[in-house]
Amino acid sequence: MILYHGSYTEVKTPDLNHSRKNVDFGPGFYTTPLYEQAEKWSEKFGRKGMNRVISVFEADENDLNRLNQLRFDSYSEDWLDFIMTCRSGLDQSDYDLVAGGVANDRVFDTVQLYFDGLITKEEALGRLKYQQPNFQYAFRTPDALALLKFNRSIVL
Repeated sequence: MILYHGSYTEVKTPDLNHSRKNVDFGPGFYTTPLYEQAEKWSEKFGRKGMNRVISVFEADENDLNRLNQLRFDSYSEDWLDFIMTCRSGLDQSDYDLVAGGVANDRVFDTVQLYFDGLITKEEALGRLKYQQPNFQYAFRTPDALALLKFNRSIVL
């Protein structure tokens, strides 16, 4: 499987030291099987006058399937609950890999409305999902990262 990571620099050796807290699936190294999505992730750096680089990785799906993983194949209540737990900094799970849809940029407002009881879980799900296809893999442990093989980088 080919995976992409959008950033401001080439990433040959991913690590967890640069991961952010309180993101969709918790701290980790995020990739996507969708090139266009990686391009979009890199845009925030371009807007700041920084380089835009997509690092390309290969991973064997059989190896990934041996990891302790959580996978969301659709936007669901479980997906929303997990994102809310991670975005709140309360995730205590020990998953090596988490895969599923990306919550869009309105997630903070939507999560707050849901936390405050002003919208239902179903309405929150409708607001959070992109209309276009998207998908992300969060590599959350050194064991998971070891399965990513750097292929090349693309400077945009």
